[in-house]
Amino acid sequence: MSNALHIHSAGLQALEAQVLGLISEAQLVSLTTALVAAGGENPGSTEEATVEVLKNFCLSAGLQVTMEDVAPGRPNFTAVLPGGDQPGILFLGHSDVVPAGSGWERPPFEPYVRDGRLFGRGSTDMKGGLAAVLIALKALKDAGVKLPGNAALACTVDEEDLGIGIRAYTAAALADPSFSYAACVVAEPTDLETVIACRGDSYIEVKVTGKSAHSGRPADGRNAIDAAARILDLVREDHSRLQEDLDPLLGAGTWNTGLIQGGTGTSMVASQCTVSLDRRLMPDDDAQLILRRLLERIGEAGIDTDGITVEASVTMEMPGFRTPESHPLVTGAVAALADAGISSTISGWTAACDGGFIARDLGVPTIVLGPGGLNDQAHQVNESVSIPEVLAAARAYALMSLRHTPGRTA
Repeated sequence: MSNALHIHSAGLQALEAQVLGLISEAQLVSLTTALVAAGGENPGSTEEATVEVLKNFCLSAGLQVTMEDVAPGRPNFTAVLPGGDQPGILFLGHSDVVPAGSGWERPPFEPYVRDGRLFGRGSTDMKGGLAAVLIALKALKDAGVKLPGNAALACTVDEEDLGIGIRAYTAAALADPSFSYAACVVAEPTDLETVIACRGDSYIEVKVTGKSAHSGRPADGRNAIDAAARILDLVREDHSRLQEDLDPLLGAGTWNTGLIQGGTGTSMVASQCTVSLDRRLMPDDDAQLILRRLLERIGEAGIDTDGITVEASVTMEMPGFRTPESHPLVTGAVAALADAGISSTISGWTAACDGGFIARDLGVPTIVLGPGGLNDQAHQVNESVSIPEVLAAARAYALMSLRHTPGRTA
């Protein structure tokens, strides 16, 4: 066995320095620029051009590459630095970006550097994170490192909409007997904070059906909008109840009414109304159970009687997750960041990400850790990412891969 595998040997410290010395800021900027220029707005476009950039870079770096179409022009992508037969470390990202919108000072897919930041749609969410992972893997490859297990990047499509990519990835992983990872790092933007807990999300669509009538005799009909309003009263009551028990990292589950459509004319009793609800999930929440309880409360309130019917379904679910603060994946991430020059705090995320599927469906301990700002840059006009943060992330990812000890993170 090579001394490169002995985590605590004196030689490994020299190897760490060698690997970090191979991480090039110029290469990071070049790769991030190419990824931003590739676009991938979702909805409205595909991720194919971004994946082509990833593929070409990885092949030139000597990494193993696989792609699998989830939908036309929408391939999931995996890059692997092969290691030994122990469970490895998995980095997770996505290739799509939100639509650019208007108001940019320069074209959003013509990236540029100014004052130590790289500007363009997707620079923070999350092309900078993808570049940091791949530059780290390339440095490990160039140094001739043989890790105990594989180090890999899984880059999925459609994270910004319905999550078809991560669902296809986890289904394939469950069916693959060779899938073996003991830790997952989601390279989403966290300002390089180590995020150990993440809320999930779900969409619940409620369809209310009544009976149309002339508004001059509303008693002849059954108003679906009025019934929907009563349902929203229940939703608001439940939202208030949830806020009474706040988690120190994640707050609480929440309800939000995002869309409502109903009726056909002001002078008619509305026979139809559809409400789209966003229900943010705590790590142990189950969207189907939440839906079932909502329907029970609708029935208890007598809303779905006397000519009113209610149908509801979960149209999207993204699970939350939580990894103990004492877990070696967490302590190792904080230590790696410190050695990369970053003092990282441990925090939680009220947003949702694909990491919940890795934690829930594959049973892999997961954190979120990446360059860029979620609240001040992601999805914003004139989005940008700090180049020093991307560089620090690449260094931390390389150190985490070198120090990953499967027996401690399984």
